Amino acid sequence: MGVPILEVIDLHAAYGRIEVLRGVDLRVPRGAVVALLGPNGAGKSTLLKVISGQMEQTSGDVHMAGVSVRGGQPEELARLGLTTVPEGRSVFPNLSVRENLLLMSYAGVPAAQVLETSYAYFPRLYERRDQLAGTLSGGEQQMVALARALTSDPALLLLDELSMGLAPLIVDDLYDTVAEIARSGVSILVVEQFARTALRIADHAAVMTGGRIVASGEPEEIREIMTDVMLGGAA
Repeated sequence: MGVPILEVIDLHAAYGRIEVLRGVDLRVPRGAVVALLGPNGAGKSTLLKVISGQMEQTSGDVHMAGVSVRGGQPEELARLGLTTVPEGRSVFPNLSVRENLLLMSYAGVPAAQVLETSYAYFPRLYERRDQLAGTLSGGEQQMVALARALTSDPALLLLDELSMGLAPLIVDDLYDTVAEIARSGVSILVVEQFARTALRIADHAAVMTGGRIVASGEPEEIREIMTDVMLGGAA
């Protein structure tokens, strides 16, 4: 199968004395979309924090492209091609859409490239370019967050609860764009409490509960074997 873009090996992590990750093993093949599903409190967001260098593990390892990145800081991992879209919208509400996007130019990406990439994936952002980001709909704010992430030309994109607080039709549109991003060659790990749309675009899927991966396989396998309770009631 080749060396995966991301491999998590027997990962443990804790908040104080409370262990949250309890021996997690997970692989994201190059060029694949992997959906990580499970109920609230399963440890999904904590796993993303450890992978992205925002939280230290207590044991285990994380490899990117076959190389251990344990202890790597977020900015170091970003230089290796890892980009995260965290839970929530993460926009600057008092800046325009265009100004929000151009913040990425401070990371060394040419301004013209930032805008070209953003508007190509999200034409609606071009229509809203002079509007304050804080006045956008939730779905449009999520588009801004995704567009900013894409302008860094990531090798691995981590998406945390993309659908949170959004109407189902908006979620479907966003995930259509995620599938388009994947077709461009970006590897994606998407964390979701609600499974339906994430499974629709995924190449592989895993279910996490109680800080462990309890099932993994092809999307159809996961859809068939998991109960509504374990998928947050949204199979």
